[in-house]
Amino acid sequence: MAKHRIYTTSFASVYPLYVAKAEKKGRTRAEVDQVISWLTGYDPKELEAQLERRTDFETFFAEAPRLNPSRALIKGVVCGVRVEDIKEPIMQEIRYLDKLVDELARGKTMENILRK
Repeated sequence: MAKHRIYTTSFASVYPLYVAKAEKKGRTRAEVDQVISWLTGYDPKELEAQLERRTDFETFFAEAPRLNPSRALIKGVVCGVRVEDIKEPIMQEIRYLDKLVDELARGKTMENILRK
């Protein structure tokens, strides 16, 4: 079975879209970075290095320093699919990130987004 196209898409090509979505709703790039860091464990320098290397999504999540165990608490629908029901691990990580950015853009508090 062929890999989904998003796996080979560079994270750097989608990152500006995440930031734009958040900024359009009054949130900041720093908040997007905080959400990414919470999910993956990348610190700001590591995240910037991934962006500069134009790492694809599959590698971005495979190299993540510390995937947050609380990410399993992320529930809901992204693109018509419940994130908790996704069986493919990398796709689920991508959809977790999509869901977090959606929550940020919808005005949820950072405390709720980060499942505190």
